[in-house]
Amino acid sequence: MQLNRFQLRTDFWQVLIYGFLAVMALIMIYPFWELFIVSISPAEEASKTGLKIIPQGFTLEAYKEVFQSEQIWYGFMNTIFRTVVGTTISVFLYFCTAYPLSKKNLVGRNWITVFFLIPMFFGGGLIPNFLLVRSLGLFDTIWALIIPSLFSTFHILVMRNFLMSIPASLEESAFIDGAGPFTVLTKIIIPLSKPVLATVGLWVAVNHWNSWLDAMIYTSSNENVVLQTIVRRVLIEEDSAGITDSLTGDEGIVSKTMEAATVLLCIGPIILAYPFLQKYFVKGVLTGSLKG
Repeated sequence: MQLNRFQLRTDFWQVLIYGFLAVMALIMIYPFWELFIVSISPAEEASKTGLKIIPQGFTLEAYKEVFQSEQIWYGFMNTIFRTVVGTTISVFLYFCTAYPLSKKNLVGRNWITVFFLIPMFFGGGLIPNFLLVRSLGLFDTIWALIIPSLFSTFHILVMRNFLMSIPASLEESAFIDGAGPFTVLTKIIIPLSKPVLATVGLWVAVNHWNSWLDAMIYTSSNENVVLQTIVRRVLIEEDSAGITDSLTGDEGIVSKTMEAATVLLCIGPIILAYPFLQKYFVKGVLTGSLKG
């Protein structure tokens, strides 16, 4: 009898927990679902208020207009270039910095770490950074969005802590077997570092993909515009200039279908990339944050 009561109590709490998690999942998924419905709905249906569960009509005119826009293609290609190149270079620099710092026999290791920590607490500010970018000849170039954000002390520390968790005996046994430093690095250290490389790479990629403020500050020509700047222009400024005119109203306000299609185009690629890195994400964060 007591066992049955315990089983009923356990089943009740499981149902309650699973129900709560299901409700939370629906709350998080619904905004994306509504965006999708609005993007494929006729303009008159998309402008109506209320919950949108089932599409009332179907049209791809908003997506056709988005993909026909030269400005959208400029933003999309610049954002991809910035994300891929910036993430690749940053992760490479982080690893090259974190690997030596993970060695306890490195001379001046603590002082070097303190040197890297200083920029985490003190920054030059927006205006000095702008003047520096302009004096280096990077203003209004795509490199102004990549080079200033290549280095991050936080990411280096996470990667260093993960590398410190790799047993030193693995390297020592490889050296005894005749392996050189480059072989040890490429055959042992890098394969074991996939979780933290994927984790930090995902952080950097998301930051590059979502960044828009530096693009507004450091670029001025339409050829260097990024996708996030276009989305901001569409959603906040409600400006369709340089994007499309066919789906705007008499006052030039961007239609709801145009807004939804642009937002989905912006967030889609980074969301699709996440599942492929998810298996490395938890392990990389946990190990990189706990090891001191």
